[in-house]
Amino acid sequence: MNKKPLAVLGAALAVALMSSACTPAGQTDASGNGKVTIKYSNFVSNGGHEKDLDAIVQAFQKENPNITVQVTTLPYKDYATALQTDLAAGTQADAFDIEYANLATYVNSGVLAPLDGVDDTKYRQSLLESYRVDGTQYALPSSFSNVVLYYNKDLFDAAGVSYPTADWTWIDETAAAKKITDSSAGVFGDFQNVTFYEFYKALAQTGGKFLSDDGKSVAFNSPEGIKAAEWLAQKSGTTMPTLAQGAGTPDFDTKLFKDGKLGMLHSGIWVASSFSDAPKNWDIVVEPGDTQKASATFSNAVGVSSNSKNKAAAQRWAEYMTNSDLAATTRIESSWELPPTSDESVLKDYLAKDKPANRKAVFDALEDVALTPVIGENQQEMVDIVTTALGEVEAKRSSASDALKAAADKVNALLK
Repeated sequence: MNKKPLAVLGAALAVALMSSACTPAGQTDASGNGKVTIKYSNFVSNGGHEKDLDAIVQAFQKENPNITVQVTTLPYKDYATALQTDLAAGTQADAFDIEYANLATYVNSGVLAPLDGVDDTKYRQSLLESYRVDGTQYALPSSFSNVVLYYNKDLFDAAGVSYPTADWTWIDETAAAKKITDSSAGVFGDFQNVTFYEFYKALAQTGGKFLSDDGKSVAFNSPEGIKAAEWLAQKSGTTMPTLAQGAGTPDFDTKLFKDGKLGMLHSGIWVASSFSDAPKNWDIVVEPGDTQKASATFSNAVGVSSNSKNKAAAQRWAEYMTNSDLAATTRIESSWELPPTSDESVLKDYLAKDKPANRKAVFDALEDVALTPVIGENQQEMVDIVTTALGEVEAKRSSASDALKAAADKVNALLK
């Protein structure tokens, strides 16, 4: 299972963004002793973390008595539409939540204010850099989650295989998976969904690129792309269940791992809490790579509106929300995703917890990140095209070369 980012905003939003970007607005920041009110629109606290956000707001206002933060919280599913409406009307908040998948649209439309004077040392660099365009910071990461390799220690012990390490490659993973697999007992060595979200990551792990450098054509129809597709597909029916055996069923992979029937699972850190004590002995490690490491990472961020009359105050809030010790500890204590902080002392209690014991792997995975390829309004169509092509390879109805060529032609048509 992989976490999918919020749908990339479509053509209507792009028009609204451009219209809003051209709307004249005051550019004067709050200064001196003048009191200002800034508006913050978010989806991150919806569904259980509203009180956590309020605690952060109250602490910020205590430290910044001249700034009042008015919060609007919307459900994830409604957020993009509401933001589109506000941008079209020029009534967007001074600061608002964004995701990496929508960054390019916002930057190109001019609705995000450049952020100057940010203390880069307070953030994990790969997360900070993902919201930077041509050297300019346009948003600040507020939280993240990523994909790691889960493994069942008991099955490794039973097969006489050493536990995975950060130095493992695909070769090591394949060898271990074969030794652990016991078809007669219904035990499988490995599980990795054969989809777009695993393919672009595997492609990066083997040194390939999904899009050309200018983003105007695809680059996944390459020797590296073929190798990545074959790496995923060859697991099906050998060390991993086939679609007919249930691999295509939602949450089948996590159930198999919980039941103690799966040696390794490629999945997000967000499923860790669902395992609890089943299986009894398990841990995580940074995913193996082929020629290099690359971990899928998803994040949220806070941006400042270029239309805001109080940019300095809005940026001060954005920085507090994303890099203050209180925000980081609040997230950790309430299991509200993970903070982007580079301060190891803030993470001490989180890292000391068991299940998984090697929580450090979550942060180690940030050293080599594979960001989701983004093409704009046709994003979901691209995802479906690539996933369908991979399904043909997995079902052995097509070679990886032919399937990727056909997919490349279709995606290239979307890019014209």
